[in-house]
Amino acid sequence: MSRRGRHARPSWWTRRAQWWARRRSWWRADEGRVTAFVVVLTIGILALAGLTLDGGLALAAKVQANGQAQAAARAGAQAIDLTAYRDTGTLQLVPAQAVADAQNYLAGIGASGTVTVSGDTVTVAVTATEHTQLLGMVGISSLTVHGQGSAHPQRGVVNIEP
Repeated sequence: MSRRGRHARPSWWTRRAQWWARRRSWWRADEGRVTAFVVVLTIGILALAGLTLDGGLALAAKVQANGQAQAAARAGAQAIDLTAYRDTGTLQLVPAQAVADAQNYLAGIGASGTVTVSGDTVTVAVTATEHTQLLGMVGISSLTVHGQGSAHPQRGVVNIEP
């Protein structure tokens, strides 16, 4: 028993020690709080890494699809009507031959796409699928990219076109 009596208030030092004991026990008993935080943080970091990696791969696939479409359009634009060129000097495409040449080029490089001929312009649209590396963990297994290119026949280089 203390000098102050049986129901006296504890000293400030005792109250402080009890307060620190409660705080320490609260911090030490995580009861799964840190585990949930780590899981959420890890998923977030993996999602950002997946966006970075797979986004870069998708961008590279789009550049490749654009290059394939432009090359196929140039291949189709070489299908000029030689008879009309020799007779009148005008460049005209043979539409069926231009489509066939562009499709043959696409088949040769293992790509697929659509070819259209409008007047003297050959337009090719290529669609490719890029399989993801990390985004598959969050349910995105592939990304679809599109590329497009156009070309028309020209008689030599007269001026630079944009």
